[in-house]
Amino acid sequence: MRKPLLVTIPHSGEKVPTETPWLSKLDEVLLMYDVDRFVDRLYEPALKKLGLPNVKTEWHRYAVDLNRLPDDVDVDSVIGHANASGKFPRGLHWAITTKGERLMAEPMTAELHDLLVLKYFEPFHSQVRDEMAKLQKTGAKEIYHIDAHSMPSVGTKEHRDPGERRADVVISDCSGTSCSPEFRDLVIAAYEKAGFKTRVNWPYLGGRVTETYGKPAAGVHSIQVELNRALYMNEATKQLNVETLGSVQSKITEAL
Repeated sequence: MRKPLLVTIPHSGEKVPTETPWLSKLDEVLLMYDVDRFVDRLYEPALKKLGLPNVKTEWHRYAVDLNRLPDDVDVDSVIGHANASGKFPRGLHWAITTKGERLMAEPMTAELHDLLVLKYFEPFHSQVRDEMAKLQKTGAKEIYHIDAHSMPSVGTKEHRDPGERRADVVISDCSGTSCSPEFRDLVIAAYEKAGFKTRVNWPYLGGRVTETYGKPAAGVHSIQVELNRALYMNEATKQLNVETLGSVQSKITEAL
């Protein structure tokens, strides 16, 4: 019997909100540098074939990062915020890329921050909560959640693993707190059986999505899955590798 599973994809959106015009001035390579580009396309065949509930976004993570919390900001991104400079350079509103390039010439107003939270952050998370509630209403005592992402093939100087070549898939459970060991091991085995080489909790431990929704004691098991971008795209140009697309899609479908 298949487990009740929800898939979220919070970082594949490429649309820049009108409220953040500074992002519209960036060239495509810089704008797409930290986007989990094409992850929605990679998972789409599996979601359709298996009929899995899912939540995605069209909005760019530099404007509103849905894998953060509303207070994950500092004075570099929001004027007058209590958090000191440098605490959240890549928080809810990104001030600096993982390449170290500055995105915001000046912080936004608190009013704009509140508007972005209301208009873009809350609807996504409201939908996540709704989908989880639907699964719980089916009578399932345990529900399962994969938060799907992608990652650079090599860590940058802004990462925990600078210069380190990464596995095909990094699976993270917030150091064992966001899901049961059984679900973690099941996910590892599923992706490895599909042909991916995996690593656990390095260099990623899990983000705010898995941290927020993963409550194994309450029967909600959340895990983060990062896919190596070199498997399906040209990381320099940020363009899709159509020759490997089908293979990666098939492996993901097999894993799920």
